[in-house]
Amino acid sequence: MSSYSSRLVLNSVFSTRDFLPDGDLKKAIWRRASHVQFDHDWAGKRRYPQAETSIASCWTREQVYFAFSCKYSSLNLFKSGNLDKDQWGLWERDVVEAFLNPEPQRVNHYYEFEVAPNNLWIDLEINLNQKPFNDPNWNSGFLHRTHIGKSLWTCEMRIPVASLAGPGYELRPHAEWRGNFFRADGAGDNTERRLLAWSPTLTLKPNFHVPTRFGIIRFVT
Repeated sequence: MSSYSSRLVLNSVFSTRDFLPDGDLKKAIWRRASHVQFDHDWAGKRRYPQAETSIASCWTREQVYFAFSCKYSSLNLFKSGNLDKDQWGLWERDVVEAFLNPEPQRVNHYYEFEVAPNNLWIDLEINLNQKPFNDPNWNSGFLHRTHIGKSLWTCEMRIPVASLAGPGYELRPHAEWRGNFFRADGAGDNTERRLLAWSPTLTLKPNFHVPTRFGIIRFVT
């Protein structure tokens, strides 16, 4: 679509079975998947090799999965939180984020998923045509799990596609969504933290909510 300016592609590979996320990326499906790496900031200018991030995806007809592998030097976390409910403001600490749009013709309507290294989470429905634009009451029912190693933390997400595209929706080969992936790393305010984007938003100030810069998520066999 002409409204999108990014041509980056993440191929999501088909999985013959569903599985529960556990944060372990040594599974056969992740060895078979295509991994993309990024270490540049949201503007695509400054690089942070110490925070290099890798993403992969797989899918079944009813679920879509994402795997994040994140280098880190130290962790900036909320020390307390409830794993049974959304953690508002999670983006103010270390986190990975997936912004997904299963209906690319609705450019300003998409869904946001965030998971912190200690497995705190939030999911949001986003509609930039209204105020407020983020609805924290929306609940996707997504599952997620993280694992923290010495210099690497990992995250797996499992998201029901029906929560994004409606009851009865099933993924099919060759389907294409739009989406972007982000990482916040480090302490301080947004002038000090490392704010990374897979598809750079090209804004002067940090801003992840630029849907016209979403790349392509292509579902392959």
